[in-house]
Amino acid sequence: MFKKYSSLFLVILLLLWSCNPKPEFLYKVVKIKDGDTIGLLSSDNQQVTVRLAEVDCPEKTQAFGQAAKKFTSDLCFGKYVKLVGNVHDRYGRTVALVILEDGTNVNYQLVKSGYAWQYKQYSQSAQLAGYEQEARQRRLGLWADGNPTPPWEYRREKKAGALTTQPDSLQQKPKKHYRKRRPKLEEAY
Repeated sequence: MFKKYSSLFLVILLLLWSCNPKPEFLYKVVKIKDGDTIGLLSSDNQQVTVRLAEVDCPEKTQAFGQAAKKFTSDLCFGKYVKLVGNVHDRYGRTVALVILEDGTNVNYQLVKSGYAWQYKQYSQSAQLAGYEQEARQRRLGLWADGNPTPPWEYRREKKAGALTTQPDSLQQKPKKHYRKRRPKLEEAY
């Protein structure tokens, strides 16, 4: 009888051991930096900054920027996600599609709900283009605005404006040229 239960106990123990609740390829969303940039924690407690691939959300200071951040937060903060893609951008961020455990694609959901543009410079997805077109027609999210400014144009205008309208204290001043002083000769007495 003891042998019978011990083998059953051993089988249950092996099953529990093989069921890992947090597989290595899942990351926990621990930070929402803005609508299209999130912070993840890996299974070995390494922080990873991820830029959502193929989409571009409004900047935080732009109209609908805070709404996009809140939408991303409501959708995935505190949840486990899987990354598809492992490319790094010039800022060292991982650029990837972010997939929730239930299969929801966070990147595509942002566009579908009207909180992001398809970033056509980096995406040729016909499905994503269809989601954006549908959101425009239904006037969802940022498309409720008559003429929303795409974030890449907003960033370009902001950068150009910063260069021309710098305060006097930040503008380059001409360098002063100093002449070497000639040592004064002491008068001989």
